[in-house]
Amino acid sequence: MDGALKLDYFENIFEMVKSHFVDNFTIYQALISPSYLCEKPYRSVLIATARGDGKLYTILKKAKLGEQAGERIVAELVKLGVVRIEFSRESPLRMHPKQKLKKELRSYRIQDKVRFVTPFMRFWFGFVEPYRDALNSGKSDRFLTHFKEHYEQLRTLVYEQLSDALLVTYYEKISPLVTHGSYWDRYSEFDILAQTQDSRIILGECKYKDRKVCKNELTKLRVKAEQSGIKVDTYALFSKSGFSKELLAMQEEGLLLFDLDDLGQLL
Repeated sequence: MDGALKLDYFENIFEMVKSHFVDNFTIYQALISPSYLCEKPYRSVLIATARGDGKLYTILKKAKLGEQAGERIVAELVKLGVVRIEFSRESPLRMHPKQKLKKELRSYRIQDKVRFVTPFMRFWFGFVEPYRDALNSGKSDRFLTHFKEHYEQLRTLVYEQLSDALLVTYYEKISPLVTHGSYWDRYSEFDILAQTQDSRIILGECKYKDRKVCKNELTKLRVKAEQSGIKVDTYALFSKSGFSKELLAMQEEGLLLFDLDDLGQLL
């Protein structure tokens, strides 16, 4: 599939999307294989995956599928290489089967997440497929409006993935990471939670914004970590637009700051 996509990334992003996914819609639709992915119930599951937080049973609820049927569909999509499962790292609520839970926790359920294997498939089912009928009829206004309003989500996700890879590279010669990636629990979601070979915990936050990251972001991350009971050794902040002078002055052993220039280490 990737070999068939010849996109000029120096084009204006909106012009690129229009020329490829509006003017040549049928060509790109033919890249979706197997073709039945664009039919229910697969279509419903994949759109819910692309447009939500990725939690398995949340996806099945949005797709209006029972759990057993939905789990079979997801298992098939994993086998096809369309999606993968990112397993929850949250500790079980019960330490033994007969342990009683607080009332507010009885309905809570730890969930794995469903992730797309390729960015193209995530883009297709998040942005294009919901407007398939209109695009087939030559009507593109709603599709383009939705894309302009939400395309930052794509860049943010890619930036989070690159930031995670950068952290892996940074620690290779210090103390390699044994776990890394996103983390979520009943309190919060975190862009990156990593553990080094010598058991140090790194908690990361990624900001793909057109403004500098300030101390307030670090403070909020510390509050979230405390609420989730995460004992952090090092905080890592990743910013598209750099950091405030106050935050730069705080760099120490327990704080790492990475900007766009640092991504050059991945080349």
